[in-house]
Amino acid sequence: MNAPPFELGGTAVPAGERATVELRLTRLYTHSAITMPVQVVHGKQPGPRLFVSAAIHGDEINGVEIIRRLLKLSRLRRLHGTLIAVPVVNVHGFIHHSRYLPDRRDLNRNFPGSASGSLTARLAQLFMDEIVSNATHGIDIHTGAVHRDNLPQIRGNLDDPETERLARAFGVPVLLNSALRDGSLRQVAADRGIPMLLYEAGEALRFNELSIRAGVRGIIEVMRALTMLPPSKSKRRKTADPLIARSSLWVRAPDSGILRVTKPLGARVRKGDTLGVIADAFGEREVTVTSPVNGIIIGRINLPLANEGDALFHIGRFEKPSEAAALVEEFQSEHEESLAGAAAIDEPPIV
Repeated sequence: MNAPPFELGGTAVPAGERATVELRLTRLYTHSAITMPVQVVHGKQPGPRLFVSAAIHGDEINGVEIIRRLLKLSRLRRLHGTLIAVPVVNVHGFIHHSRYLPDRRDLNRNFPGSASGSLTARLAQLFMDEIVSNATHGIDIHTGAVHRDNLPQIRGNLDDPETERLARAFGVPVLLNSALRDGSLRQVAADRGIPMLLYEAGEALRFNELSIRAGVRGIIEVMRALTMLPPSKSKRRKTADPLIARSSLWVRAPDSGILRVTKPLGARVRKGDTLGVIADAFGEREVTVTSPVNGIIIGRINLPLANEGDALFHIGRFEKPSEAAALVEEFQSEHEESLAGAAAIDEPPIV
């Protein structure tokens, strides 16, 4: 028996079909209308309803490419349930290469929104009413901020068994048990009983091929875990279970100057290890930046110009940092081999 039609924004999508729905946002002061494009892929058979969203921060564009590639995969013809793909949530910010909306508010601190509030609050409510309310599960894709790079990682409320199960299925080596922030999409989704993952990888305003391929593969694996897609028929080398970081911290610049980084993203560090050196333009004064804890570098600044107090290195703390470092190295090697052997950029080797 086929699934009933799926309705979104006044459009009914029949079972076994897909449709692009333009959700009206507002008008520019030039009178031009602005819409948020959503593509619905509605399977013939009933099943979970998964939303995948990107560019809630308009300059975080890796997710836009992840969703584009996801929607091109032929395996979606065997979909059970419904995929709700929103590649660009913050359309205003995306157009202007900006994290924020024109009112300078952060969309991911304004959920669930308000129909009579600011421009940001109104967009938040539209997303809640049309996307979250129609979903059973969610994946939201982010990157580091401008000049900041993140190791591919999943953040979520890992104390929730279903969220942890899906986080492990995603297939990145590092999971961060991240507290829910007031006004965030994850918080309001949790309040509605919707398990949700946040995939962090790469840098704002840049494509990172490894992060993109890992993101597409991870979403497919989550869809398999939800039985939205059939299991893979090919034999993959079984990777070790990811490790959970129960806490993390930022190492900040002890002084202003020019930063020379000595530890790469994903490196294992011990308490007291040198992470970098900050020097003045003459090289007459140098200050060493050291790690205050044992852990793994899961995020770092790329800009070598540092002001005192700037966040430079994000370190995840693990019970067994050596195991986490080995997982990160295995993950990076696997995807680098995949990149070297890939024939086409639009069809990452997902099995």
